[in-house]
Amino acid sequence: MEDGAVAAEVTAVKKISAWQSFREKVEQEKILGFIFIAPALAVIVLLVAYPFVIAISLSVSDAWVGSEKFTYVGLKNFADMLGNETFRRTVRNTFLFTGASVGMKIVLGLVLAQLMHRAMRFRRIFRAVVLLPWVVPTALSVLAWWWMLDPDYSVVNWTMSRLGLGEHWWLTDPRLAMLSVIIVNTWRGLPFFAIAILAGLVSIPTELYEAADTDGAGRFKKFWHITLPLLKPVLAIVILFSTIFTFADFNIVFILTRGGPMNMTHLFSTLSFAYGLQGGNLGQGAAISLFLFPILVVVVFIQLRFFIRRDEIT
Repeated sequence: MEDGAVAAEVTAVKKISAWQSFREKVEQEKILGFIFIAPALAVIVLLVAYPFVIAISLSVSDAWVGSEKFTYVGLKNFADMLGNETFRRTVRNTFLFTGASVGMKIVLGLVLAQLMHRAMRFRRIFRAVVLLPWVVPTALSVLAWWWMLDPDYSVVNWTMSRLGLGEHWWLTDPRLAMLSVIIVNTWRGLPFFAIAILAGLVSIPTELYEAADTDGAGRFKKFWHITLPLLKPVLAIVILFSTIFTFADFNIVFILTRGGPMNMTHLFSTLSFAYGLQGGNLGQGAAISLFLFPILVVVVFIQLRFFIRRDEIT
């Protein structure tokens, strides 16, 4: 009996010591850090890295929808796209769409954030309303815009005609179609800018503005020398994310114009969809989508260098 109790005690002590040893190993910084990032790493590998590798393999083949065997063709798909006028138009469209949309979101986001930062009645309700374009599902909100801009049922045209401004073919005129998708993208992404900039404004110490008032600085000087420099870290992150999302936008353009009229609103994502899934040429579709990767790398590198240099100068 005593020997059995002693043996049980020894076993229990061994289990406790083994568990403590295991905990000590797991709680080490390197191991614990890997455990925390493992779920995110698995998601990235399964949903980003694996599709990226598949896209590379398709882009160097003559893969078509329904075909069982693919032939290696090297960089032929990329060379064909560079000689394609529609693709060159798409590159120009993408830069115009991204530059105009992000620029408008920066300016309007700064203005809207300043308004939300002011003390006023119903401020919380106003902030909640501002978030609606960001909260509502993209497809649903863009369908509402499509109805408002449709030539036959356009509420915008009806209002403009009553104001004596005439009717316009928003989604069928090449220039107005690009303007329309830029406006909708700006409307959709503006809350993201406004809320992020508002968070930056709240973190700025009020003592700096009080000191500027004592020195007789006006609103513009306070904005230029206090607000804008302190908002640079927030603006850098927001602009970076918005640039990436806008470059890769698909829903807005596809629902409103499907890349038309006359390919004037095609972006990389919509053209890749048109060639790869609608046209069945998976190789060229993958090649078009991969063209976006080096362009984004260059754009992100330039943006980061710009903000880092400005930080070093200031």
